[in-house]
Amino acid sequence: MLDPKLIRESPDLVRAAIAKKHLDVDLDAVLAIDATWRSQLREVETLRSAQKAANTAMAALPKGSPEFVAKVAEMKAVSNQIKERDAQLKETEEKFRVAMLSIPNLPHATVPDGRTPEENVVFALHGAHGEARPHAVPHWEIPGFERLFDFARGAKVTGAGFPFFVGDGARLVRSLLQFFLEEDSKAGYVEVSPPIFVNAASATATGQLPDKEGQMYETTPDRLFAVPTAEVPLTNFFRDEIVDESALPIYRCAYTPCFRREAGSYGKDVRGLNRVHQFDKVELLKWVHPSTSYEELDKLREDAERLLRKLELPYRVLLMCGGDLGFAQAKKYDLEVWAAGQKRWLEVSSCSNFEAFQARRAQIRFRSRESGKPELVHTLNGSGLAVPRVLAAILENNLEADGRVRIPEALVPYFGKSHLSFQ
Repeated sequence: MLDPKLIRESPDLVRAAIAKKHLDVDLDAVLAIDATWRSQLREVETLRSAQKAANTAMAALPKGSPEFVAKVAEMKAVSNQIKERDAQLKETEEKFRVAMLSIPNLPHATVPDGRTPEENVVFALHGAHGEARPHAVPHWEIPGFERLFDFARGAKVTGAGFPFFVGDGARLVRSLLQFFLEEDSKAGYVEVSPPIFVNAASATATGQLPDKEGQMYETTPDRLFAVPTAEVPLTNFFRDEIVDESALPIYRCAYTPCFRREAGSYGKDVRGLNRVHQFDKVELLKWVHPSTSYEELDKLREDAERLLRKLELPYRVLLMCGGDLGFAQAKKYDLEVWAAGQKRWLEVSSCSNFEAFQARRAQIRFRSRESGKPELVHTLNGSGLAVPRVLAAILENNLEADGRVRIPEALVPYFGKSHLSFQ
């Protein structure tokens, strides 16, 4: 959530930021609600002042005197007015809160202009993605693939996009998760095992609600949401708290299964492991001092990149343009691995700085040593990493002539073998 003061004092700046993200937001309607709220607040404060003055005057009058009786009547009339205006004020406050939730975060000055994914900027390129891999095929076409990655039975048990991982397929997923968590721990992230269901307040704090409600799985009658990413429970760990400034930056990592409806996905994007409704991911999260948040974003991106290099996967880093930037993000890098069988890039991590946007919603603050006052932290997160597409890239890039898949050297101690066999 943005600072209401910024919207009031610099509406043109906010309009320009919304335009850079190519989002449709009626800022004038938000400003109108704000103006109504402030007008109603002044009216209530004026009435309370009159009530206080009448109460003071009444205290100096003899009880039962005509003047005293008149003041009592005046007090009752003012009290009724305050009740009526207070109800209107609370209703307008709620409208303003909802309206504020519709305003996206401002993109950082370094975010490039652009409307579509094709206008994202290639920030870095690592590895020989153009290298000839004569045996590479799309991973779902590898002979025996369905023995270890059973989509048909998953669809029978639950629905499309909920595969079974069987035998060495399950073992390889577990190996990747262990590798990610141990490497992230070495980089200074404290591991957390969070709840995988969150309430509406938590989803609102991180920006999933009301922006992505249709993408989440919701329970009834409790109205809990299956986590689309561990970002949601992790960020809310410090909701409504004031942390010590000396503790910043705080680094955490967490593995969770993630659940996404992926509504609107179709075609080649949903083949095999490319896009599933339940998948495993390790999330990296930081709470940092505002003065260091962009330095911390670079470190976060490097932590995610290091995993891809250790897995020997060709990848590229994209700096996202305004039109492809998320609702809540101020700046974002996407990491994409090269899948040689499909001959395409697959996103495996997004590293984002939200500045104070999530922290204001969640009221996560630190007490400044300089001012002595509570100030909002900046929150950052990134995948470290998401399993399915990393797995798809390993299968496609490392497929050998005999139909086996070579396991990256860094992963062998976790998997226990140098090759994955589908037979």
